Amino acid sequence: MIKIIHRMEWFIGLVLFQALVLNQMHIGGYATPFFYIYFILKFNSRVSRNNLMLWAFALGLTVDMFSNTPGMNAAAATCLAFFRAPLIRLITLRDMDEGFRPSVKALGFSSFFRYSLLTTSLFCTILLLIDTFSFFNPLVLIGKILTSVLSTMLCILCMESLGRKKG
Repeated sequence: MIKIIHRMEWFIGLVLFQALVLNQMHIGGYATPFFYIYFILKFNSRVSRNNLMLWAFALGLTVDMFSNTPGMNAAAATCLAFFRAPLIRLITLRDMDEGFRPSVKALGFSSFFRYSLLTTSLFCTILLLIDTFSFFNPLVLIGKILTSVLSTMLCILCMESLGRKKG
């Protein structure tokens, strides 16, 4: 019960932070940090794919409601949740049955960085392709994807360093 309350606090906090602060930031007209995916990245590795996809869909849909983006965040977050387990297996040498929570402490900086970079790149690519829905100007699209990935990674790594000092 405590775990669900803790998840709901994170869920609400990240949605509000994304909707009220980060969605208003468009650094250089390109980069928008999508920090709310941190919620999906930090789930325990033993969580079932279906459970994770439900949480991700709810998270994305809630962000969509605040952002006036009909289903784009929900689709990208659900895809991220679907591909999360194979990406963890690709990055780590651990068995998924161990039940670890992906973090710098659990995976080491190098593995966590690769995991975060791959998942963030996947999410930003899907979201921005859905948003653009065109390859008319591919350089602008690539620029938006790269800058959004970099700004999101910066937020994730900052949060990990704060969590590391706390614990």
